Amino acid sequence: MSFMDRIEECNVRDPGGFLPFTVDGRRIGRVARRIAGLLEAHSEAFAVAEDGVTLAAGLDGYEARTRAVDAALRALRDDGEIPEWCDEPYPVGTAFHETPLFQIERAAAARFGVRAYGVHVNAFVRRDDGIHIWIARRSRGKATYPGLLDNAIAGGQPVGIGLMENVIKESGEEAGVPAALARRAIAIGAVTYTRQEGEKTMPDVLFNYDLELPPDFTPRNTDGEVEEFMLLPAAEVMRITEHTQEFKFNCALVNIDFFIRHGLLAPEHPDYLAIQAGLRR
Repeated sequence: MSFMDRIEECNVRDPGGFLPFTVDGRRIGRVARRIAGLLEAHSEAFAVAEDGVTLAAGLDGYEARTRAVDAALRALRDDGEIPEWCDEPYPVGTAFHETPLFQIERAAAARFGVRAYGVHVNAFVRRDDGIHIWIARRSRGKATYPGLLDNAIAGGQPVGIGLMENVIKESGEEAGVPAALARRAIAIGAVTYTRQEGEKTMPDVLFNYDLELPPDFTPRNTDGEVEEFMLLPAAEVMRITEHTQEFKFNCALVNIDFFIRHGLLAPEHPDYLAIQAGLRR
């Protein structure tokens, strides 16, 4: 196990068995053939052909598309196809700052292979013996990746709020960080990856933030999604990230980016340049 292994885990994909998903002539994702077959029963929302999936003819405009897609997806949920339904809408488009084409339920985004965005916050403190990093353990009751280690604060980027608004919201919900303190988070870049898990494809972008917390502050979860918080020396977080799979796959990328930016993972590392390139694929 190595840092490069963790990066490669985030970029495992095989396009065989998938159809392109296009809207307005632009490819925005891909759909597994089995799921495409299910969509044929929802012709009011989707048009399925041998060479791809698109939205039904006549569905023009954000609102009309959103309503039709949402109705079809709720029917699939009721049939047991989307058991981890969140009631959290994500924007669907071709670029983050472009006007979205429509919105989609968060739990369905990966089933259509559309790009999702999120915010991840590296919460840390400085001590005489160096940097210590707050990490979270995901609740064992979560529908996705239960019990794995996570960044202290993280969440998907939903419709209707800005990135810093989301950082403040997630900081309060996941770690009990007051808004005034959360606003100190510094945007420091993004990591990208495309990971396939069965019939799901995640070509995602994580906007990363650094938040230095006071030494006497202890995070506390308020939404039930975190089982525990741990403050660990950076060297221990590096060991866990490099040599185990205890961290959720994309959180490993966020960790590695933090190690590089804070000089903990130096250019002398034999994979340094490959790691740099691998964080933004």
